[in-house]
Amino acid sequence: IVGVLGYGGGVIGRYCDLPEEYPGVAHFHTVRINPPSGFFYTSKAMKELCDIWDKYGSGLTNLHGSTGDMVWLGTQTDKLEPIFAEITAKGWDLGGSGSCLRTPSCCAGMSRCEFANIDTMSVCHSMTQKFQDELHRPAFPYKFKIKVSGCANDCTAAVARADMSIIGTWKDNIRIDQAEVKNYSSKMNIQEEIVGMCPTKCMSFDGSALKINDKDCNRCMHCINQMPKALRPGKEKGATIMLGGKAPIVTGALMSWVLVPFMKLEEPYDNLEALIRKLWEW
Repeated sequence: IVGVLGYGGGVIGRYCDLPEEYPGVAHFHTVRINPPSGFFYTSKAMKELCDIWDKYGSGLTNLHGSTGDMVWLGTQTDKLEPIFAEITAKGWDLGGSGSCLRTPSCCAGMSRCEFANIDTMSVCHSMTQKFQDELHRPAFPYKFKIKVSGCANDCTAAVARADMSIIGTWKDNIRIDQAEVKNYSSKMNIQEEIVGMCPTKCMSFDGSALKINDKDCNRCMHCINQMPKALRPGKEKGATIMLGGKAPIVTGALMSWVLVPFMKLEEPYDNLEALIRKLWEW
């Protein structure tokens, strides 16, 4: 076990079984760096990080692993404290590892995507700051991942890979522009490609107008993805909170199940924080 003084995570110890034969990799520890929400870096910040890693490590990096962290591969035990000192001086922090809260991650959300129903980057940053102690000083006996996606397209694969999946959605009806529906009908087979592929069969098309029974709609995003000019998410936006997604090797993958069908998410996200703390109490 190896790490940074006072932290319970962020460093994964790697040792060679043949240190005498391969002294250059006798220690080859992995360091995880907590990235900015949405993985937006300035070129200056990236250069500073790479300079630190070239100074103290192998120079091998992984942006970004399944953890969501910037992963640095290969350094020695005596280099860990200097690495930590220099990254924190630049405003960075270690990511999560081991039996603790893992680094929350999110899609680019409203910064780049027209489909985002929530500000994923704001939610992710806020949860990281609110639970920073749990990230590095384990307060419970097993790892816990939080991933945030702006819509059901789920670009972070949160439903399959996160203990808590926060998926942007809407509560009211899908907005329909029938004029644009008619334009699409000249380019595609709406009955076959849209109505026929609706998982809940809540749509119908009479050749000129599209009708949706929104009570049966599960907000899967298929129709909106295919006809973005004609269909838009509703205006009453929030998130579905799901639990239990993970991909263990032995027992097989588990998909998240719905805990809260719809929750409004607005800064400072006190309702989400309260829910997470209640879950940990359970």
